[in-house]
Amino acid sequence: MVRESQQPPRVVQDACAHEHVPDEAARNDAGQTIFPALMTGGVERAYKLDLKLGFRCNNRCTFCVQGDKRDYVEDLTTAQAIERLEAARETCDGLLLTGGEITIRDDVPEIIRAAKSLGYKLIQVQTNGRRLAYMSYCEALVEAGATEFNPSLHGHIAPLHDGLVGAKGAYNQVIQGLRNLQKLNQKVLSQTVITRMNVMHLRDIANLLVHLGVWQVQFAFVHALGTAAKTWDQTVPRYRDVQKHLPLALDLVRAAGRSTVTEAVPFCFLKGREWAAVEPGLPDTTVYDGDVRIGDYARYRLEAGKAHGPPCEVCTWQFACEGPWHEYPDRFGWDEFVPRTDPPPSKSQDTP
Repeated sequence: MVRESQQPPRVVQDACAHEHVPDEAARNDAGQTIFPALMTGGVERAYKLDLKLGFRCNNRCTFCVQGDKRDYVEDLTTAQAIERLEAARETCDGLLLTGGEITIRDDVPEIIRAAKSLGYKLIQVQTNGRRLAYMSYCEALVEAGATEFNPSLHGHIAPLHDGLVGAKGAYNQVIQGLRNLQKLNQKVLSQTVITRMNVMHLRDIANLLVHLGVWQVQFAFVHALGTAAKTWDQTVPRYRDVQKHLPLALDLVRAAGRSTVTEAVPFCFLKGREWAAVEPGLPDTTVYDGDVRIGDYARYRLEAGKAHGPPCEVCTWQFACEGPWHEYPDRFGWDEFVPRTDPPPSKSQDTP
């Protein structure tokens, strides 16, 4: 039985790719586009279904936001997954299949085929990328109807990535998987969770992903829930350190002609690179998380996930900024967050 709730137990949609974005651009007073990464050239904004198939996983990430859900939340059966696809199709055109790690299941191609037959226009596979090392599996997902892939890479070398995900050999599997997808000419949107261990290597990670043909590189600040809350001191970086290293990564990706976005990085830490913030373009999303259904994830994210503090009250960018995940200022306070005084962006229907 699925429960409808506006305030469910905390459900997180961290580090996911965002395929539908608004028509309008945000511009400053000079008419310059603030969020060009969010421009679609007139693509209609649509609802997206975030369908979590279960929480079992073959990694043990130090930053995992889902924590021990794998121990007590049962995976959906194939029939239950398809039932949710059918129920959401009336309002949702896009689909994000996620978990847990969905590729440890054998029915993912079947679920993708069902989604395609129901008319989902975009079907994205979010994965830790390890099973993508097998070309035959990549081909099976593509043949079933997957349109985008969202693998994770959290380090530019094996010791860093494998250490963060708690699985020796995972790095080599992800790299092979990215090469396989490149050979198949697939659209790949990578995700990297920013942690204390990799923050100083973000540019190196970006450089590797660009060379592996990734279309969009996403950097998401770690959300300190689940396992990440238990490993806080080793896992959660300070925003002041992110501000030093993230711009180098963003500039490298953009210079290569690829898309790059950030998640959960407030605008006070993105001066001059506001275009990277993904939040203004997040699609309207319905989330199925176990037996909980969230019909309006944006509302949930703003009311129960993110936070504004005293510096935000006088910040000129307050209306455009969601703020950090509230766990961060709950622990560290608001001293790092310096309110902006420059003119905020304005909404315009013009395209660049």
